[in-house]
Amino acid sequence: MTEFDPEKFEEKYVHYFEELEAAYSNAYDQLHGRYESEILRAIDRKVLSESEPVYVGDREFRIELPDERVEDVRAAVDDTEQFDTVLAEFRERIADELVRSFEFDDA
Repeated sequence: MTEFDPEKFEEKYVHYFEELEAAYSNAYDQLHGRYESEILRAIDRKVLSESEPVYVGDREFRIELPDERVEDVRAAVDDTEQFDTVLAEFRERIADELVRSFEFDDA
């Protein structure tokens, strides 16, 4: 577990790169085998690689996505319904992994 500092998260790639990398990797591992691998890989490599994790406060993270990239990848896959489902779950799991990886004071 890593102690979290919201001010340092502004420069997240300097201070929290390992935690970010682990959160994305763990989320991928959790979904691997549950969904079509082609869709999972497309989301991971073509959408999430350009996403931006944001700390919104109160122990909550949001994963912002490049809208144009999402639409391009969605148009390229055969099953857009599964694409939307996997993308939503992937984002949620990344956010959950970030919460899990940082120590938050319960006070």
